[in-house]
Amino acid sequence: MKWVTRERPKTDRIACPWLIKNFIDAEAEFLYVSADQVLEVAAREGAHSYDAPGAEYTHRDGLCSFEVLLEEYGLEDAALQLLARIVHGADVADDRDATPQSRGLLAVAEGFHLLNLGDHRQLELSLPVYDALYAWARRQVADS
Repeated sequence: MKWVTRERPKTDRIACPWLIKNFIDAEAEFLYVSADQVLEVAAREGAHSYDAPGAEYTHRDGLCSFEVLLEEYGLEDAALQLLARIVHGADVADDRDATPQSRGLLAVAEGFHLLNLGDHRQLELSLPVYDALYAWARRQVADS
């Protein structure tokens, strides 16, 4: 399945592909387009849209797109829920202190964004950050 979102990804638009590839759609293909083209490209390509105005999966009811995907797909893994809180704090300006890790994730995401690597290269290099955070979250959940 194709998944389409806005170009120049940051936190949520990197976290969502990580979640999708690992827990929702292992064969997912990601398209990054200008914000005003997301819905049109999604319709043309038969793709899911995310983290864009009017998208199928986007911020709603105080949740970031990552959290919306967890809810929509019934992903109740406690480590994913912890990771979701970290992503939420990094992505939602009013909730930067949602977790102690949120501001660090924001700094890493902003740094990757500033490197101007291109959307798919940034995605490729950023995914291991989420692998590491998920491994950490699994340990935290197991130890509690």
